[in-house]
Amino acid sequence: MSITQQYLLDTYRAQQHGEAAPPAPGTHDWRLAREMRGYRQFLAVVAGRPAHGRIREALARWLHGRPHVGC
Repeated sequence: MSITQQYLLDTYRAQQHGEAAPPAPGTHDWRLAREMRGYRQFLAVVAGRPAHGRIREALARWLHGRPHVGC
């Protein structure tokens, strides 16, 4: 069963029971992505690593063999 078919079935069942329809697939994707980013930053801070710029720093070390000095 595809996501669309499951959504339509859930919507039909909610309508039959007089309940609110579930959110459409993909409605909260950006919200979830922001929350996951915030959680990864939180874990980095708790582990004692910088929360921002880690990818750029790693790429600079890999490309130039030294840390990137910048903003």
